Amino acid sequence: MQAVREFILDRNPKLERLDDDLDLIDSRAINSLAFVEFIFLLEELTGESIDPEDLDLDDFRTLNAIGARFLKQKAAS
Repeated sequence: MQAVREFILDRNPKLERLDDDLDLIDSRAINSLAFVEFIFLLEELTGESIDPEDLDLDDFRTLNAIGARFLKQKAAS
């Protein structure tokens, strides 16, 4: 999860900290330009490809949602 935090904070210098429940979409912490790059990061971290057909925007809304959808599955493996 640290790599995800760093990715977002590096692209948002005005954010001093990143709460786990901050809406990353509404706050524009992840915007459309960075979204594809963010998907690549998640694929690298999980070692699995992410099918665009399976994407749900709510899976990316908060750090908690990202962790639950993408990173906890990897930790449980």
